[in-house]
Amino acid sequence: MRSMQELLEKTFYGNTLESWAIAAGFTIAVWLALFVVRKIAASAVNRLVQTTALAWDDVLAAAIPRTHGLFLLSLALLAGAQWLTLSEVDQQWLRKIVVVVALVQVGLWATCAVTFFVTTYRERKLKEDPASVTTIGALGLLARLTIWILVALLVLSNAGVEIAPLLAGLGVGGIAIALAVQTVLKDLLASLSIMFDKPFVVGDFLMVGDMLGAVEHIGIKTTRVRSLSGEQLVFSNNDLLESRIRNFGRMKERRVVFPLGVTYQTPRDKLAKIPGIIKAAILSQERTRFDRSHFKAYGDFSLNFETVYFVGVPDFNTYMEIQQAINLRIHEQFEKEGIEFAYPTQTLFLNQPKA
Repeated sequence: MRSMQELLEKTFYGNTLESWAIAAGFTIAVWLALFVVRKIAASAVNRLVQTTALAWDDVLAAAIPRTHGLFLLSLALLAGAQWLTLSEVDQQWLRKIVVVVALVQVGLWATCAVTFFVTTYRERKLKEDPASVTTIGALGLLARLTIWILVALLVLSNAGVEIAPLLAGLGVGGIAIALAVQTVLKDLLASLSIMFDKPFVVGDFLMVGDMLGAVEHIGIKTTRVRSLSGEQLVFSNNDLLESRIRNFGRMKERRVVFPLGVTYQTPRDKLAKIPGIIKAAILSQERTRFDRSHFKAYGDFSLNFETVYFVGVPDFNTYMEIQQAINLRIHEQFEKEGIEFAYPTQTLFLNQPKA
């Protein structure tokens, strides 16, 4: 017993072995207790989430499981250190370690909250306003980046690093980096322009040059478009904004212009009926608005008519169904009236000189 008592009274780093044992036991007990508290809190908040429609409890339910074990351990070490006599230097180091771990944990909580709100907003607005989904995604990325930059600066400040000279050095280095990655920065700025100006959004059908497709994803550097033939087209954001883009997703109605030619042998009274026949064929279809139909010109082998009408929906398949029905109706009426459609022909007149 005496030897055990003497062992416990031995001093290590300014504290007896007995004090170290008490501090270690207290640290482990506090650490385990904090794990139990985290589990109980998570269960309680999950039950609360099922009974309420509030947002803050959903954020807590997502954030509590992100409470890292190292953070709980740092709190337990801080509590256990109260049983020890530490030098001023050791106390400062312990406080710095706890502060650094706490800052990282706050960063995890803040990131979790931002991710939760971004995900919730995206799910709620995806069908209503795809443009807002793109914008909130970019803002969420910037928010998370800002959070970790602030955490890094606070950690460095806690470690005794002078922040002002560091920021000045980062500014000079940033200029050099910007010159080296001009193309990437152009695409990044173009991405921000797309997200805030919204020339197109996810789901819009675009025509860029001779390429067509639906927008699948708008990223930091590129925009991905799914073409009609199935392959994915990848455009640089900067190149895309410098191109002439036809956005069919913003079309409210479709203007249709179609020509029609009849033979030169068509009688004049039949020609006068053709605009009325075409108008009746267009008005017989739902979701159409007739604009005009005229005998436009004398062609090389036909008498040409030009007709303009509007389809009240932008869908291309709907337009083709309507145009097909109009064509069939015009064909039927021309058969009844004995009007012939023109096709490329040539008539050769021979003039023989007299003997």
